[in-house]
Amino acid sequence: MAAKSSKWAAFPHDAKAFAYAGDALKKAWPALHAGDAEPYPDAKRAAALLKAAGKSAPKLDADALATALQDAWRAFHHGDFQAAFEAGEKLGPIGASVAVKAMGIHATYLVEDDAERLKRFEQAAKLAEAAIKALPDEANSHYRYAFALGRYSQGLSIAKALKQGIAGKVRTALDTALELQPKHAEAHIALAVYHAEIIDKIGAMIGGLTYGAKASEAEAHIKTALKLTPDSPIAHAEHANVLLLLYGDKKEDAAATAYEKAGKLKPKDAMESLDGSHARSQLE
Repeated sequence: MAAKSSKWAAFPHDAKAFAYAGDALKKAWPALHAGDAEPYPDAKRAAALLKAAGKSAPKLDADALATALQDAWRAFHHGDFQAAFEAGEKLGPIGASVAVKAMGIHATYLVEDDAERLKRFEQAAKLAEAAIKALPDEANSHYRYAFALGRYSQGLSIAKALKQGIAGKVRTALDTALELQPKHAEAHIALAVYHAEIIDKIGAMIGGLTYGAKASEAEAHIKTALKLTPDSPIAHAEHANVLLLLYGDKKEDAAATAYEKAGKLKPKDAMESLDGSHARSQLE
């Protein structure tokens, strides 16, 4: 695959605190996955996934699959994004959740070339699309698709993204994710950004009429996300982003406060470390 042939930039910070060896992963799991509501991949969960995925499931038993998924997530949390992606991709749709997240976070923060970044988001969206077909009852099949496609559309011009009908696909996937898992904080964040970005780009009236975008919805979703994950750097950073998209200079101080909060939170893994650095960079 394209992403494997090009070099993956290494995680740039100290990852010692993010090792989560052995039982440490299970213990930290609720905090690590408060944002994406990913269930812990023990043998029982692995067996359920194998049954649900049917023909698209890897040829492994539940114990082996549980071990493989846990190791892939360990790699993700530690910032070994390429290893996490490759381990997840190898497991087909069952591994798409970790594969798409690893590729997406790495592309967001550590891929500098615009064309390469777009290519990776496109590839991630295809993996997530296959997961929707194989595992339609998993909230994260839909959320990862919306995440990859949303990031892809941010790399295009808004006119292009709207013309390709990407906004509707992202909205449908996020709505489905929240129907399946109402406490999915990252889906709430993404919907807040969805509403705010459309209003910012094409105005409240056309955005409202054409895409159902509303400032009140953006605010409600970000508020829910902050309530669900008060210690998540990305929730505060995107809160700042939503305020700037909706209100511009009028809410500059409130946005700065939100970025500051995001930058001061202690990261629980490599992703949160990158989220926090990004928030701090917005204040410079």
